[in-house]
Amino acid sequence: MNNENLRFLKPFLRGLPIIILIMIISILATKKYLNYVTPLFESTAKLKLADTQEGVPSANLFKDFDVFASANKISTEIEVLKSTSLLDKTLKKLPFSTEIYRKGKMRSVELFNDSPVFIEGTFSTINNYDKKIQLNILSKQRFKIILPDNVKEIDGIFGSPVNIKGGKILITLNNNYLLSKPDAKLEDEYEFEFLSREKLLEKINKSLDIVPVDKDVPVIRINFKSNVPEKAALFVNTLAETYIEDYIENKYRAANTTVDFLKKEIGQANNKLSDAENKIEDYRNKENIINIPQETETDLRKISQLKIQKSNLKMNLDAIKSLNGYINQGKDNYLDLATNFEAFNDLLSTEMVKNMKQLQADKKELLLTYTPEHEKVKVIDAKIKDLTEYQTESIRNTEKNLQIKYNDIDRDIQVAEQSFVGLPEKEKLLNIMNREFNLYEKNYNFLNEKRIDAEIAKSAKISFHKIITRGEASQQPVSPMRSIIIIVAAIMSMIGSIVLIYLVHFAKAKVNDLYTIEKNSSIQIAFTTPFIKDKNMVMHHFLEDVLEMELKEIIKEKNIICITSYDNPKQHKFHAENIISALQAQSRKVLVIDVANTLKNISSHNYIDFSSDQNLQMTYQDVHRIITERVQDYDICFINNQSIKQGKLPLLFLKLADQNLFLLDSRKTAAKNIMNVELLKDEYQVKNLWFVLNKESYNPSLITTIKSFVNKFRS
Repeated sequence: MNNENLRFLKPFLRGLPIIILIMIISILATKKYLNYVTPLFESTAKLKLADTQEGVPSANLFKDFDVFASANKISTEIEVLKSTSLLDKTLKKLPFSTEIYRKGKMRSVELFNDSPVFIEGTFSTINNYDKKIQLNILSKQRFKIILPDNVKEIDGIFGSPVNIKGGKILITLNNNYLLSKPDAKLEDEYEFEFLSREKLLEKINKSLDIVPVDKDVPVIRINFKSNVPEKAALFVNTLAETYIEDYIENKYRAANTTVDFLKKEIGQANNKLSDAENKIEDYRNKENIINIPQETETDLRKISQLKIQKSNLKMNLDAIKSLNGYINQGKDNYLDLATNFEAFNDLLSTEMVKNMKQLQADKKELLLTYTPEHEKVKVIDAKIKDLTEYQTESIRNTEKNLQIKYNDIDRDIQVAEQSFVGLPEKEKLLNIMNREFNLYEKNYNFLNEKRIDAEIAKSAKISFHKIITRGEASQQPVSPMRSIIIIVAAIMSMIGSIVLIYLVHFAKAKVNDLYTIEKNSSIQIAFTTPFIKDKNMVMHHFLEDVLEMELKEIIKEKNIICITSYDNPKQHKFHAENIISALQAQSRKVLVIDVANTLKNISSHNYIDFSSDQNLQMTYQDVHRIITERVQDYDICFINNQSIKQGKLPLLFLKLADQNLFLLDSRKTAAKNIMNVELLKDEYQVKNLWFVLNKESYNPSLITTIKSFVNKFRS
């Protein structure tokens, strides 16, 4: 896994100098670009909205009055602040309708408070709005104007109006500015523009951002961006002040309208209240009503008392009737009766009964002496008779008297109960009239309370909205953010250069290393050659390579060894020369057959040139026979073959060789050629084919590669 990561990082490490160079160029270019970008400054004002539930105690005067106004919700107030009407009121207070710029070679700078001139315009048409007009100040007295649709220059004098098509332009010197800054440059090129209402609102809306601090906190943040810091601060403060003034104005207008409305309604309510009072008075007089509950209670108490009296009389009357009937039944034997005088128990009756009983006792005593016809007995009988008749008559009179009283009380009860006839209807009508009266009275009182509140609101020209943070002129621009842009430019250039390096790397798709060979082919590797910087170490490395081939039994006695490359025979020339030199250094007699014609420095007695096209006239057997006969006098035969791309002749020598070395250059041979060699081996049944990797693990920097390319180009 570590080797795989290292393989993946090789292109990055190789192109690291280029990456750093591109990053440096990108940073320098970004810094240069930022020097010509117009900076934007932001100013912020915070506005606390009036809270109808909390606030200073005097705010309670307006709580009930909020019935006539919508609640101050944060989202609603934000839309009010963004409204065109409020922005129009704000812009009327600000000198934003005319923009003046000082022209530079790369960019123009807006002059706001730092303008050396004042420019005013009066136009009869809208054609002169939203157009950049050139201004060249020639001296403290003269200037020239160039209109956008007119090539002709118009000369002018400061303080004198300049007539143009559809209006006039007046330009005057800003003497206060020129006196405060005597070194300020006046003679220069300027341009100015009169903004129409639509364009000015569009620019304001584009730079204005109004957001709540928090959804549950009635505080609004007003943000405005401008290329002039004083302009941004002035706008947010003026907008907040205009919002408060507009709120007070609307509140005063609403209160004034409400007062007039309430006065009118109070007059109508007063008339209705008077009518209701008169209606109740007339009804009470008509029905003789003073107080229905009290009158009803008195009548009910009277009837109750009368019924109690009636009940008592009823009992006495029943008792006396029973006594009278009892006496009438036994009136002939009155003295034998045992009368119940419970209902007839006055003192006179009791005394009479006692006298009668006494006379009865005296009669009994006289009868013991005298006969019933005796005068004394008769006198007692007469007395008893008188008392009996008187008692009987008294009982009858008492019964009549009680009956009269009973009838009178019963009649009085009936008369008293007649007063309740129709009472529910009277009470219902009176309740209806009282309810109507109470409604009018409540309405009248409510309207008077509201009139007082409205008059207080009308006279109190205050607002519970408050500017808690005023906008200030910023010293640092919010855009462009230099550090972030530079960092982003560096990161993007780094990413872009890395992507480009890897795209080039994968597009070239070279062999690169052993892993690529092993992944794409089953052909074994004879040996690898590193990039040898020290020329004195060349022979050492190739002696080791020859030894490795001998151990792998590639080099044997009388063997024919062929070395080939894919694109260009020069790619394996270096290996061919040094392998031959290493074999000769081992005291081996080497027969060199040069098919590529690149080994001309080899001694002629063991060198055969097979590069001529005439060799194509020979058969495979002829070539094989010639080489086999010649190699008998040598220890080994080494063939320097052509590249595969040069034709079919290289395939002949691949076929007749005992061992074949196919050279792959890690920096030059394409990875796809590995598979092509594999296909050639299978198609032509090439035996004992070995790969040789040149410049193993060699990862030169792009700078080294560029230098090498330049040197090669010069040569």
